[in-house]
Amino acid sequence: MAAPGDDVILPCQLEPREDVRDKTVEWSKPDLKPDPSDRLSRVGYVHLYRDKQEVPDMKIPAYAQRTALFTDALKEGNISLKIVNVTLADTGRYRCYVPKLDCYSIVELVVGDDALRK
Repeated sequence: MAAPGDDVILPCQLEPREDVRDKTVEWSKPDLKPDPSDRLSRVGYVHLYRDKQEVPDMKIPAYAQRTALFTDALKEGNISLKIVNVTLADTGRYRCYVPKLDCYSIVELVVGDDALRK
């Protein structure tokens, strides 16, 4: 839970721990439907890490320059995602996925002025 403008960390940790620095890590919003006018868009990535670097041109524009992985922690299997300056539109389910390992986790983020009062 977060208030608008907060920075959040969506947790995702591989168990057992495994170095994923040389693997692809995908963060997406599975409930977000692709743009029907764009025939090439199947998945909108919140964050995509491939070939040991971020791939910014595959990112949903609303998340540009607002997301980051903890690159030093990738060697420990920590693929948590930081999102800065969250907005109400960021509310929803997020999926972290490592294709080579075929493992994923779902994290839900709730953003709202009264989200922290409950």
